[in-house]
Amino acid sequence: MNTIQSIIIGIVEGVTEFLPISSTAHMRITENVLGISNTDNFTKVFTVAIQLGAILSVVVLYWKKFFQFKNPNFYIKLIVAVIPALIFGKLFSEKIDVILEKPAIIALIMIGGGILFLFIEKLFKSHTIDTEEKITLATSFKIGLFQCLAILFPGLSRSAATIIGGMSLKLTRAAAAEFSFFLAVPTMLAATLYKLYKYQSENGGFSSNEIKQLAIGNLVAFVVALLAIKFFIQFLQKHGFRIWGYYRIIVGALLLLLFYTGYLHS
Repeated sequence: MNTIQSIIIGIVEGVTEFLPISSTAHMRITENVLGISNTDNFTKVFTVAIQLGAILSVVVLYWKKFFQFKNPNFYIKLIVAVIPALIFGKLFSEKIDVILEKPAIIALIMIGGGILFLFIEKLFKSHTIDTEEKITLATSFKIGLFQCLAILFPGLSRSAATIIGGMSLKLTRAAAAEFSFFLAVPTMLAATLYKLYKYQSENGGFSSNEIKQLAIGNLVAFVVALLAIKFFIQFLQKHGFRIWGYYRIIVGALLLLLFYTGYLHS
């Protein structure tokens, strides 16, 4: 992997991480277009690790929330919500890596999630929770369970799973999206540290070029994500999810077409 490839993938990650369209699927497509092998161990680590760069933009944009130490309930909610993901991620890590190498499966999950988005507004009409403060520990844990769906089914999108989960539990669109952002921080921090530790143990460390590409990818993803978060919240409040449903279906169908015509390889 070279610097240009790292920058391109970083841009894709930054744009797609907080949109309910699966950053994993988009990075998978991008890697194929750039001729990067998705079976390479470093590529697998890179794909996960640069998501942390994008996630850290949440801490910057919502710094008052994350550094308001007088409100321990906020941190407790995140801890409670992230526990299911830590358990499922540990149990199914190897199986997830296998799925990530199969674009046809990711494409089908993309399409299925897109179809759900076409009807989500009609499915969940009652919204009584409009701020994080109104979210209970029980609700936090349930949203954490929804996040596990994205772990088990790469291509569903972590943000999509948690936003759908939040709305099903009576959160407004904006409240569900914001809590999804908050929950991403401990989730991706844990996933990144685990992947880095595992790669370090199995490969004897990172080369200077690998460290360089990780740094570049994270930095680019961080900067781009700062802009993407603001755009998504504003767009979501005005237009809802239907357009993302159509987008997912189109991209999923394109992914299948590329796979079955031999352009995209597993």
